[in-house]
Amino acid sequence: MRRTTRRQLLRGALAAGPGVAWARHASARQLNDQLRLAVVGFHGQGRLHIRLLNELPGVRVAALCDADRAVLERQVEEFRKRKEKVDGYVDVRKLLEDPDIDAVTTATPDHWHALVTIWACQAGKDVYVEKPLCHNLWEGRKMVEAARKYKRVVQFGNQSHGHRTGPMRLELGQLGRIQVAFTCLNRLRRSIGKVDGPQPVPESVDYNLWTGPAPLEPLMRRRLHYDWHWVWPTGTGEIGNNGIYPLDAARLALGQSALPKRVMSLGGRFLFNDDGQTPNAQIALFQYDPGPMIIFELRNFPSDKGPKTVGPKLKCEGGEAGLPSPTGKPGPTGGFSAHKGHLFNFVSVVRSRQTSQLRADVLEGHLSTALVHMANISYRLGTPHSVDEARHAIQDWGPEAVEIFGRFREHLEANGVDFSKAQMVLGPWLEMDPKTEQFVRPTEVADRANSLARGDYRKPFVVPETV
Repeated sequence: MRRTTRRQLLRGALAAGPGVAWARHASARQLNDQLRLAVVGFHGQGRLHIRLLNELPGVRVAALCDADRAVLERQVEEFRKRKEKVDGYVDVRKLLEDPDIDAVTTATPDHWHALVTIWACQAGKDVYVEKPLCHNLWEGRKMVEAARKYKRVVQFGNQSHGHRTGPMRLELGQLGRIQVAFTCLNRLRRSIGKVDGPQPVPESVDYNLWTGPAPLEPLMRRRLHYDWHWVWPTGTGEIGNNGIYPLDAARLALGQSALPKRVMSLGGRFLFNDDGQTPNAQIALFQYDPGPMIIFELRNFPSDKGPKTVGPKLKCEGGEAGLPSPTGKPGPTGGFSAHKGHLFNFVSVVRSRQTSQLRADVLEGHLSTALVHMANISYRLGTPHSVDEARHAIQDWGPEAVEIFGRFREHLEANGVDFSKAQMVLGPWLEMDPKTEQFVRPTEVADRANSLARGDYRKPFVVPETV
């Protein structure tokens, strides 16, 4: 009797169309319990993906993709040393043509998250995408649409999502209405330095592919890798890199399933005088309607100087309750075991197709990552002000915000910021229509805010209007 191979089964399913492909692809998984995964982007966090996936039963890392050939070849060689077969790709589009790949995980720079996810969904593959979910607000909704249209499992790679939410809600039930949520991030960072002209791109990097949807411009920083976090065309700053953890926890604590009505952010990139563009000290305020306010504070200077941050906590009518404090660092709430559990949950749902069992569905990622983008948009529309002008502007936020601002200022001064010379970027209050996810007021800046919420794309690396 002639046997149909798994490759033939999958090719036939893809030829039949996305809907049929999904159903037959699930059958293929039942015929062969070993899932074949690909990891896209592993100069940093993606290496952990490879390590942990190799520890999961019934999973094989079958392909690797990175635009840096040196990074790719080093990892492929590691597989060869273990006598494990793995395919290597520089171009993710070539990888996604392989019908035998069941799912991909991606830890590329932020500006590639949406395209990898949407293209993978269109190719009939499930996706585990690292935080922050996307590079701009509009992309997040497109990723949700792609997951739903192609019936794909898409996991938001925040391993701390939902940590302690159940016990905390029991505590909140006894304290009455929440008034304010305070959350914060203390993460020491150093200056990335300043260059006086274009820098050489590493010879091993396909710079066109690495840049992808971003503008193809000369490299104007010392390091191509990692320092992309601190420039707007490719990164989302520290609030997107690690601030997403406490912001996600705060949103879940408030039970919010839509975007906030209003946002405002202030801060600056103090002391460094480098090629970074994103703030290294930032306050963001989010007002839900109906609902309380989230006050988020970011500090990238030594936390032992000046007053400590407030929180993470919830101020309620009947007292205060603690918020989870995810950090993304090794440990019981954010370490390797949590990452492994999150990936295991993803793999389990890829097999079962029971998406209700997914710990952090793509929609959850969109709702939380949107907070990052809303805060950054207000900041980017801001103008320099004296510290006294900034304090005067925040008086209408309420006594809690004024208190946080005072501590924020003291912390910066204790770390050497001289506010007789330095200024603070003060962003406008922006009003959002949560249903359309469009900024609507103030009218004089709404168009600019919506432009930043969407971004521009370089052909052919374009996130499509219709996914």
